[in-house]
Amino acid sequence: MDDRPAFASDQKHAVGETLRATVRACLVEGRTAIDEANKSDAEAVHDFRRAMKRWRALLRLLEPFVGPQAKDLRDQARDLARELSGARDGQSALDALDDLEKHGLALSSGSFARLRSRVQELRRAAETTLDMVMRQRLGDALDGAEATVANWPLVDVTFEALAAELARHYRGARRLISADWQTAAPEALHELRKRVVIHRYQMEMVEPLWPRFMKMWTSEAQRLRDRLGKHQDLLMLANLTGPHQSLTRWRSRLAPAIAERREVHVAAAERIATRLFLERPKAVRRRLVELWSMGGL
Repeated sequence: MDDRPAFASDQKHAVGETLRATVRACLVEGRTAIDEANKSDAEAVHDFRRAMKRWRALLRLLEPFVGPQAKDLRDQARDLARELSGARDGQSALDALDDLEKHGLALSSGSFARLRSRVQELRRAAETTLDMVMRQRLGDALDGAEATVANWPLVDVTFEALAAELARHYRGARRLISADWQTAAPEALHELRKRVVIHRYQMEMVEPLWPRFMKMWTSEAQRLRDRLGKHQDLLMLANLTGPHQSLTRWRSRLAPAIAERREVHVAAAERIATRLFLERPKAVRRRLVELWSMGGL
């Protein structure tokens, strides 16, 4: 991790305040994203959305401790992120094209250039402009969230209770693993990816308890997220080749390559998930509590 607040076992007296500092750091990330003058709108939107993903993941942990306010803030952050997601599908299609190009799709350089140019046009047309009105809205939302977090009664939160919540969210992701990955519905894999993102951001907080192992854990979660994300990118590109869509004329050339790369990413995701979700949730909770009690490694 970087310099974000994180849980360490020499802070047993301040679990709640570390939680508060951790979620506040997400708000600082969001503020930095929209306030830095040297960032393009696209960069600012990307960084703000990333901060909100972490913020929403941590709010899920806090909800049992602070009640409905956490869900209200999570819903608000979700809605704001959706307003800024116009160019997301176009960027996904561009990333999928890069994936196909790197892995031997038989198209000339000129054809790739024309494909990329067309998708870039679609992406630019959908980009959100961060004008002063939108920046003010985002800033007001961050201010309101900061004021709410400052008043949350976190002083009595124990690490044991937090570990139970981490294990509960781990269980939620684990339950979404398909018995047959190659026949799993795209929607199911997309939902698993969202749960993996949540799990990864939540586990980052406890990396200091066992830095080498926990960093490996969160790195594996990120690898799984990336593989499932590449699968989703290919679906976005496939959608653009459907009837009456912008890339329909390339469908016969793209469809077989898209199907092949999807299989590759799903197979890789299965291997990673088998390792990442090997332990039972109770064992994960017990390991975290033991590490906390031992003073970390």
